Amino acid sequence: MLLDAAESQLVLVDYQTRLMPAIHEGPAVLANAVRLAKMAQMLDVPVWGTEQNPSRLGPNDADLRALCRKTLDKMHFSAVPDGLADWLRPPAKPQQGSNARSLPRHLQKPPQPVAPERPSIVIAGCEAHVCLLQTALELLAEEFEVWVVTDACSSRTERNRDAAFDRLAGAGAELVTTEMVAFEWIGSCEHPAFKDMLALVK
Repeated sequence: MLLDAAESQLVLVDYQTRLMPAIHEGPAVLANAVRLAKMAQMLDVPVWGTEQNPSRLGPNDADLRALCRKTLDKMHFSAVPDGLADWLRPPAKPQQGSNARSLPRHLQKPPQPVAPERPSIVIAGCEAHVCLLQTALELLAEEFEVWVVTDACSSRTERNRDAAFDRLAGAGAELVTTEMVAFEWIGSCEHPAFKDMLALVK
């Protein structure tokens, strides 16, 4: 199974200004997150950000934040209870037919949710063993496909980061790298974005 840009969304978790100095290999991790966001924009892949308790941990890195369509403020460690899954799904289809509106409310069928149009969630962030892990596990429970970009994730310690990757793989997430995402999204050296993509990854 390969990633398809047309079915993908990118979620970037908590690259916050007061957190990143404590993160193992923080500058490289942040640079890869920015690369991912730029590649996503080239290919019209939606990019979403999250910030954990921003009044305490500060906003996300400014360059990264500017590349996101929206950024979700959250207090839960997972972004799902604070509404991320709703952002990732298209709106529910309205009821069909003119009779639906004339029925009393208790007899009307609730709007039916539709399958995600972009079910492949490419996700990266910090800390890998807390907010990234919990968000990814809950997205799996919501029946999204989850692809964790390992070289754009980290924690304060390698041990915690690696434990998160082990647990995510065991739960059914795909572990990938920034370059794997790039080359799977474009699929061919004949893709119009190939040269621009290559410039980003080199």
